[in-house]
Amino acid sequence: MIHETIVTTAARDGRPHVAPMGARYEGDFVVLAPFRPSTTLDNIVASHAAVLNFTTDVRIFAGCITHRATDWPTVAASRVASVRLAASLAHAELELDHIDGTDNNAERPVLWMKCVHRENHAPFAGFNRAQAAVVEGAILVSRLFMLPADKVDREMAYLQIAIDKTAGDHERTAWSWLVAAVERHRAGSAVDGPTAARAPH
Repeated sequence: MIHETIVTTAARDGRPHVAPMGARYEGDFVVLAPFRPSTTLDNIVASHAAVLNFTTDVRIFAGCITHRATDWPTVAASRVASVRLAASLAHAELELDHIDGTDNNAERPVLWMKCVHRENHAPFAGFNRAQAAVVEGAILVSRLFMLPADKVDREMAYLQIAIDKTAGDHERTAWSWLVAAVERHRAGSAVDGPTAARAPH
């Protein structure tokens, strides 16, 4: 099972980095597998730390994927050399245990992290279909370089139903960023040929 989260890390100079990323739970470990090149990977290798942020503000997923908004407020983590989202509902602080795939320059090194601290900050109000639709739409946008246009259109049209029925202001804003990103990708492809955009990590 892969859980869609926001991973925050910090560079050596303290500069924060925010990235949507799937996380797996394997026994006592949280497993991350960022694509190269990856600021998240570089920061974790340097600091041996990261934070999983649990949030229902899907603007963060869409904003990072589309580069429309990446400067989300962060505060220092409690136990590790990293940062967390200031507005997260909860967070888990992680320390690097070991990495698989660095010796052969694997495209996706596997980072095995151990949770050393957890905090809750605000209650979870419940599931919202529009929030789930934005997360799915963000994943689609991150794969525009590899998906047929008709598949993207079909899936975006289906997700639009949840947006129309259940979205609030945050979800509508996030969705508008994703729709605009699809349009920009197609306009660029028509002029320059296929592009190979990839989600930020």
